[in-house]
Amino acid sequence: MNTRVLTKIAICVALLSVSAYISIPLPFTAAMLTALTVVVNLVAFVLTPKQAFLTLAVYILLGTAGLPIFVGGMGGPGKLFGPTGGFIFGYLLAVPLMSLLKGKTPDFKRYMAVAVFIGMPVIYIGGSISMCLVQNLDIFSTLVVAVFPFIIGDIVKSGIAAYLGVKLNKIFASQRG
Repeated sequence: MNTRVLTKIAICVALLSVSAYISIPLPFTAAMLTALTVVVNLVAFVLTPKQAFLTLAVYILLGTAGLPIFVGGMGGPGKLFGPTGGFIFGYLLAVPLMSLLKGKTPDFKRYMAVAVFIGMPVIYIGGSISMCLVQNLDIFSTLVVAVFPFIIGDIVKSGIAAYLGVKLNKIFASQRG
């Protein structure tokens, strides 16, 4: 990996870390509204699958080591095994998959489709599993606290990430020559 790629990964890890602090707790769930969703999608759109996976792996390792970079300024291994830990594992699976399926040319509609129909379900499944198991909820109650309240906002955040991803990829392409 060259310096340019390592720099992109480092910047993306930093953006993930900062965006996790932009969060709003909800009174009825352990999950929060967060800007992290925008950056998770953006990472998938601007990096290759391998780079995207490494970015999320580094982010998760740093957070697990205790750096307070998970949502709400939390860190440590307990966060991975709490009610929202499945979302973190969902990111690790969704981001390289989204990156793989985004296509070669920047395209807003394709990015949106990949985020909404691939990324969101993978992340929601991970989050729902941990929420269900840790909080001992039935399936419907899990969906009420881990999925339904977030769908519209996540679609909007996917749109923001898709727009930024298209713009950034065009800039990156023009810099390559």
